[in-house]
Order: sequence, then structure tokens, then C-alpha cells
Amino acid sequence: MNSIHPDVQAALDAARDLRHRIADMRERIDSIRARRPSPSGAIIPEVDAMGRLTDLYLAPGTAARLTSAELVAEIMAAIRESTADAGRQYQVVVNTLPEPSEAESAASTTASSQA
Repeated sequence: MNSIHPDVQAALDAARDLRHRIADMRERIDSIRARRPSPSGAIIPEVDAMGRLTDLYLAPGTAARLTSAELVAEIMAAIRESTADAGRQYQVVVNTLPEPSEAESAASTTASSQA
């Protein structure tokens, strides 16, 4: 019967835990959406974690009420605010990664001592 060396098992466990942590972080990043209204509140864009525009709401009559330049300024201001908010949400996700598991710590300690 073949048995796996404890150091190899620790490395395998660490790799599995790391894959789970990365998948969790990716899922949290993919769920980020920011919706910050324009200065007038009449326009609300939706932006994802990468700052991509995913949706845009214009209150009824907004396009008729504003000049082209005003409409552009409102849309751009709302997109800038939403992008900044999405960036803040992204940083929260990245900065709140869980600590490495005991297996990961043991594997890195073993790897360091063998170097």
C-alpha cells in the first residue's frame, strides 16, 4: 500500500485550499455592482468590478429636459462615481482575503526549510 508523504499531502491540501479561496474571491468580485446616481439623480449607471458599464437608467423625460452637453455631463459624472465605488468594493474584497489555512502554512514552512 502506497502512502503519501506528509509534506506532499500538506502541499496538496494547501493547493486545494488555495483553489477554493481563489474561486470564492472570484465569485465575490464577479458579483460587484455599483450604482451611483448622477448629480441630478435622474441617471443611474450600473458598473461592474472592472469598471465596465453593464446597465444605464434614465428617468423619464431626462433626455428631453437636458441639453446634449448636460446629458453627457450627467452620464459621465454618474459613471465616474459608480466606477470609483466599484473600485472601493473591489479593494474590500481583495483586502479581506481569509488567512491561509494551517495546511498552506505547513506547506510553505516545509518548502522554506527545504530551500
